[in-house]
Amino acid sequence: MKILSLAILWSATTMAADLRPDQLAFRDLYKELVETNTTLSVGSCTDAAAKMAARLRAAGYPDKDLHAFGVADKPKEGGLVAWLPGFDPREKAILLLAHIDVVEADGKDWRHDPFKLTEDGDYYYGRGTTDDKAMAAIFTDSRIRYRRDGFRPKRTLKLALTCGEETSIAFNGVQYLIDSRRDLIDAGFAINEGGVGMLDANGKRVALEVQMGEKVYQDFEFTVSNPGGHSSQPVKENAIYRLAAALSRLDAHEFPVALTDTTRAYFRRMSAITGGETGRAMRALAETSSDAKAVAEVAKNKTWNAMMRTTCVATMVDAGHAVNALPQRATANVNCRLLPGVSVDSVHKTLIDIAGDPAVTVTIVESQSVTFEPPPLTPEIMKPLEAVAGEIYPGVPVVPTMITGATDGSRLNAAGIPTYGIEGVFVDPDLGNIHGINERIRVRSLMDGRDFLHKLVQRYAMQ
Repeated sequence: MKILSLAILWSATTMAADLRPDQLAFRDLYKELVETNTTLSVGSCTDAAAKMAARLRAAGYPDKDLHAFGVADKPKEGGLVAWLPGFDPREKAILLLAHIDVVEADGKDWRHDPFKLTEDGDYYYGRGTTDDKAMAAIFTDSRIRYRRDGFRPKRTLKLALTCGEETSIAFNGVQYLIDSRRDLIDAGFAINEGGVGMLDANGKRVALEVQMGEKVYQDFEFTVSNPGGHSSQPVKENAIYRLAAALSRLDAHEFPVALTDTTRAYFRRMSAITGGETGRAMRALAETSSDAKAVAEVAKNKTWNAMMRTTCVATMVDAGHAVNALPQRATANVNCRLLPGVSVDSVHKTLIDIAGDPAVTVTIVESQSVTFEPPPLTPEIMKPLEAVAGEIYPGVPVVPTMITGATDGSRLNAAGIPTYGIEGVFVDPDLGNIHGINERIRVRSLMDGRDFLHKLVQRYAMQ
């Protein structure tokens, strides 16, 4: 990949001894948050939220602006909404969202204890160091700094630290606030995770992404039932074979390319950064998504392929009941990621057509029923973002993108609160191995991202 000559390569080492006094204070807050276990199995988001509330209270925030929330049957899955009131009641608030729950981590597989913040070389290691306790700590720290500096925003700033983003079976704090306490989080727009800065393999800053829209998560189940029988007398009507044939047809199917304003802008801007044959294909794709040659070239990259179409893939299979019996049942989970605006029902119908067999039943698994259009690329969002990026990351292009995963931003967008993924933190090509072992973040990336978000939120708050 060809990289813009203005992209910056920082020095190889940024140790704790190089940090400013205010950065050391931030690291202490960040450390407390990372080291508070918030996994669903044994952790407590409620404890983590209470610790952040205590820090805000110590900084001078009154109890009337600190709103702990939760439900009685999920005592460890609570959260916090903290307000910094604006001086102009005519202006809509800004919501700053960060989830504080993390995925599970088995310590025996890690280089370091996943629930201890460990500095090793240029990195901080620990579960949640990137996803999403970096943003949660930065937003909380900024609140303390705003109070200390006497900053009075024009627009009210609402910080929401929530649980349940990482696990579908958990109490989801964002959905609870939308349904039961909309007043606490109602805003003109929200800033959330999802848009990171990308580094190349040599640590050069390639682009700063701003996420505008995301795909919708939806599972489907393929099922084949059969009378079964003794395995010594096989018959052609075999549940496993019928299911396998349907899954093979799914594997061969590609959903049509459908670009949004965001993905079209992404491919247009990335074409200049990428260069070469792939860059030319990106540019052609941005002009017309019917260019089959351009589509084929761009689709070689799995991330880009997933950005431009709905995808469905088999993720789990369960079949048979005994090693010496014909299978009576075979099922497969098919995980789909729908482009914004694509309905669950339309994909369900397509999957039935793909299965192409009345013996294969295709059912919707706990429909999310969330459809929304991606938020618009407005000057209100882009101008301050590009200005602050130019100050903190000079020469690095800002690129709008749509993430292929899912965040709680989908819930806010569906509820009418335009939500943008703006993290401002640069990550390695493997995204710091979030959700995997040895999750990590560069020390320099975290500290620069802290400065970036602090200044950006101030700009937004004074618009």
